[in-house]
Amino acid sequence: MSDARARFRALHQSGCFVIPNPWDVGGARRLEKLGFPALASSSAAVAWTLGKADGEIILEEALDHLRLLCGATDLPVNADFEAGFADEPLELARNVTLCVGTGVAGLSIEDRTGQTLYDLDLAVERIRAARAAIDATGGDVILVARSEGFLLGRTELAPTVERLAAYAAAGADCLYAPGVRDLSAIRELVQALAPKPVNVLLSTTDASVAELAAAGVRRVSVGGALAARAWKAFDAAAELLAKDGRLPK
Repeated sequence: MSDARARFRALHQSGCFVIPNPWDVGGARRLEKLGFPALASSSAAVAWTLGKADGEIILEEALDHLRLLCGATDLPVNADFEAGFADEPLELARNVTLCVGTGVAGLSIEDRTGQTLYDLDLAVERIRAARAAIDATGGDVILVARSEGFLLGRTELAPTVERLAAYAAAGADCLYAPGVRDLSAIRELVQALAPKPVNVLLSTTDASVAELAAAGVRRVSVGGALAARAWKAFDAAAELLAKDGRLPK
């Protein structure tokens, strides 16, 4: 575990790496064989496997899933820990401690509750509490602070930069604003937050990994995109079976 965490931290020091998001043991092992250096969970993907919508899983389900992924691979695993399954910093800290105990090498915390963002002061306190909880475990776990404004239709870059800079000051190791699409905006985001590493969600931008790397992005994740494609193929095959009694060739 300590070796995986050290390797994960080293990945954030320079260059650019892709961190795909499996949702089961088979997917984790297939991605490992393809040579990816790290993996991340996806709250949407695990919810779909449980017959739920994104955002509907509970803390215990998230922890069970993280134990499953961490036990399936020697690669570092970053947890999509949603909003920490708590509003108040003290409860968030308790949950972060439980998350670290699953064996993850990193975990992300969102700054949204439902369809709104937390007040900035509270959002900063939540990141500070998560940082303190990680440090108290003695585990060298990467803390990723996510600002969700772009996913909520708040597409002005400056407020997102302000939030992420505040989270960096509160102890976040890596910064993430899912939904930023334009490459010039991504470049501006990276420059404004340097030297902290920035994560970009590949499925919400038209830029390639190579273009993102050239813009200074440190890591690229795919969220629920792999799972969505898998379920789309499943649904198409099942529909053909139900209607025509045959399977796709």
